[in-house]
Amino acid sequence: MRKRKNKHLIFNLSISSILFFLKFCYFLVFTLLLSCGSDTSKKEKIKETAPIETKETITENSTTKTILIFGDSLTAGYGLEDTNDAFPALIQSKIDSLSLNYTVINSGVSGETTAGGKSRIDWVLNQKIDVFVLELGANDGLRGVPLSETRGNLQAIIDAVRTKNTTTKIILAGMQLPPNMGQDYTSKFKTIFPELAEKNDLYLIPFLLKDVGGVPALNQADGIHPTVEGHKILANNVWDVLKNVIKE
Repeated sequence: MRKRKNKHLIFNLSISSILFFLKFCYFLVFTLLLSCGSDTSKKEKIKETAPIETKETITENSTTKTILIFGDSLTAGYGLEDTNDAFPALIQSKIDSLSLNYTVINSGVSGETTAGGKSRIDWVLNQKIDVFVLELGANDGLRGVPLSETRGNLQAIIDAVRTKNTTTKIILAGMQLPPNMGQDYTSKFKTIFPELAEKNDLYLIPFLLKDVGGVPALNQADGIHPTVEGHKILANNVWDVLKNVIKE
């Protein structure tokens, strides 16, 4: 009896093993078919969604030029609800309306001094820049920074731009201070910008805040930062010089 039972047991185990093996093979084949189907669908999806890079696209991207405005809170649009109301964005709108192939980059940092600009200029210059607008110095003047230091920092920024790319066109935005800073200091501060422009053969915006500085209706409650309407005038002041630069 024991031998017969053992034979039955062995026979049953053999059948179970065979059935298990067949199930495993079926599962393996099913998995392979499923994965192949999934891979095929992925390939088809990639073919459908991948953009086709045309010659026109490549040409457009490679010919787009960059205007970088390197400044302080005036450039950053401090106090405005929407930075699209700041003068760099308004200049971009003007450029777009004329179908000019330029992109404006707003590189303004609120509270920035010329020393701060000098410390971050190398990082900014990692990108290609065709036109560099330098708008710094106001915070130096309001803090009474020594004039020689302001002049030296601006010169260092100009030198860094020129060293990186000799073909980059540089526009320097002139700045003036309110009379409460003292007549001697304000007079000498004002001359820094035209003198640097002449020395380095730069394009000059005589006074960025022309027709805005000191006009209460065009400035925010602090009397320093322009309102939305004030930024429109700033954009025009910059555009008066910039339009001739990009036409060249």
